[in-house]
Amino acid sequence: MELSTAQIAHFHDRGYVFLENVFSPPETSLLCDEAHRIFATSREEVVREKDEKTARTAFAAHHYNEAYRRLGCHPRLITPVMQLLDGPVYMHQYKINAKAAFNGDVWQWHQDYGTWARDDLMPEPRAMNIALFLDDVTEFNGALMFIPRSHRQGTLEAGHDLQTTSYPLWTISNNEITRLVQEGGLVSPKGKAGSIVLFHGNLVHGSPSNMSPFDRTIVYLSLCHVDNHIRRFKRPEWIAHRDFTPIAPLADDCLNELINVRAA
Repeated sequence: MELSTAQIAHFHDRGYVFLENVFSPPETSLLCDEAHRIFATSREEVVREKDEKTARTAFAAHHYNEAYRRLGCHPRLITPVMQLLDGPVYMHQYKINAKAAFNGDVWQWHQDYGTWARDDLMPEPRAMNIALFLDDVTEFNGALMFIPRSHRQGTLEAGHDLQTTSYPLWTISNNEITRLVQEGGLVSPKGKAGSIVLFHGNLVHGSPSNMSPFDRTIVYLSLCHVDNHIRRFKRPEWIAHRDFTPIAPLADDCLNELINVRAA
């Protein structure tokens, strides 16, 4: 799958592009079921909310789950990012964010590249996210919020928030968010399971807590141009990967074998 000229222009102008119905219901059902199996484990890669019970995020699932290994090489995810980053990419980070019904906590306003630069010494913002919705995302269950064109502001000043949630984050001040929203507004991509959103590493984003009875599970692949790999290795390898091998996309039907096994 490749992006059109118009989609590429939208990404560069606004910092993101949203595409609906990219993955089929059987594909998303398989991945969602596997995500909940992972959330139920006691692996160190599964970070819990402050209640120490509810899964917040599961890192590096491609290292220990076959469905997520294949998804991490899926051409519908890898090919459009290679277009936007103009070359081969490696997996910098891979996570499944749970945002569980009733208990999924806030993700504060931040830029992902701000973390990659400060913590991992990634040289340039030649890295980005591509996210796959595994549940329907609505206005009720903690949808992502973007500040369009905020990626044009460069890497903004941020503070290291170690208190608000169970996961530390480099966050942007309320005054700066107010300024950015006054200039760029707010958008919130919502849609059916199987939709994807690609967004720039410097796009300011966040999400509110999930007070609804509906889960909001999203898989994030953070992909980086291989020439732009990180230089510092202070975070665990399962958070900031150190294998800079270019990803070779698999066949488009690479999940079908697993779907068929489950159906048998």
